[in-house]
Amino acid sequence: MQISVGIDVAKEFHWATAVDERGGELLSRRVDNEPAAIQTLIDELERLQAEHGRVRVGIDVVGGIASLLTAMLADAGVRLVHVPGLAVNRARQGTTGGEHKSDPRDARVIADQVRTRIDLRSIETAGEVDVELRLLVGRRRELVTDQTRRIGRLRDLLASIHPGLERIVEPTQKASLVLLGRYVTPAEIRRAGKTRLVKHLLKAGRLPRPQVERLTEQALAAAKAQQIALPGERLAAELVRELAAEALAVRERLARLDRQIEEALARHPDAALIRSLPGMGATLTAEFIAEAGGIGRFPTPDRLAAAAGLAPILKQSGKVRYLRRANGGNKALKRVLYQSAFCSLSHPASRAFYTRKRREGKRHHQAVIALARRRVDVLHAILRTREPYRADHAKAA
Repeated sequence: MQISVGIDVAKEFHWATAVDERGGELLSRRVDNEPAAIQTLIDELERLQAEHGRVRVGIDVVGGIASLLTAMLADAGVRLVHVPGLAVNRARQGTTGGEHKSDPRDARVIADQVRTRIDLRSIETAGEVDVELRLLVGRRRELVTDQTRRIGRLRDLLASIHPGLERIVEPTQKASLVLLGRYVTPAEIRRAGKTRLVKHLLKAGRLPRPQVERLTEQALAAAKAQQIALPGERLAAELVRELAAEALAVRERLARLDRQIEEALARHPDAALIRSLPGMGATLTAEFIAEAGGIGRFPTPDRLAAAAGLAPILKQSGKVRYLRRANGGNKALKRVLYQSAFCSLSHPASRAFYTRKRREGKRHHQAVIALARRRVDVLHAILRTREPYRADHAKAA
């Protein structure tokens, strides 16, 4: 007999519920998120296993606040599966009083999902390198998101006081940020003059002189074209300088993070195989590993495609039957596979497949998604066979 256990994961404490094969409740209690309390739960599960049969545990959160729980259960040899939160919510709504939500109720729903479903993905213990990559990728994503917002705010402020300069600078480049870190208003740029501006930019280091001189000339032309000082110019310029300094610091931090990611990838057993696939650079490879985990979680390419939301969804009722694009799946994983497919369009095989789909009447976005789905088959084969990419892994990828 199998004992099915559902654990509703939370920050301060979890709730664990165990049921037998008929759904009879054997255990339901709070488990504090600390080693001693989790070990007590493990001891109880071992007793249930000795009395009733094997134990299978489902949790609704992977990583983060569930890390300690997952590590201790895995170390004790407990079989773990992931029950997504969406599945828990949908299953709860299908029960009597389904709108009522509580930790014990969710834990019971998770336990019932473990009891009745055989398609739940197993949770594997992450290795040290996997955890490092997950943390590095998460931090990089945060910085990139904040940087995008920061640059948008910088452009908005600059356009309000010096629109001519806003049109010529590119805040994603170091030279423009160095310039804006000191000279913003038309009067400041005119007073500085070309010699001082060039000297200031070259002092930052590693900037090509032709680029520096071109930016300087354009900035001076914009400053001479605007002779009027606008209201709020002084404070807006101060904020632009502050944002430019922050953006420069983030650029340096991102560069350090990219070096750390490269170092971590060099130690990961799957990284070289994944990077052999055209379009899979260091960042996308790291993000794929962080989101997908080990390929053992996905027995077939179809499972991996479904997890990423790349597999078409069948809709059938009566005589009506059609396929539509999936709305669910791991959005971050889907983005990685989509971007890598887009980046691979310079590769002959990928370009041929994309061109064929376009000739079939698909739009650009649809053709890239179709290419991403085909590449899932190739990537799965690479990781399964432990051989790097070859053009004959698929007819086109």
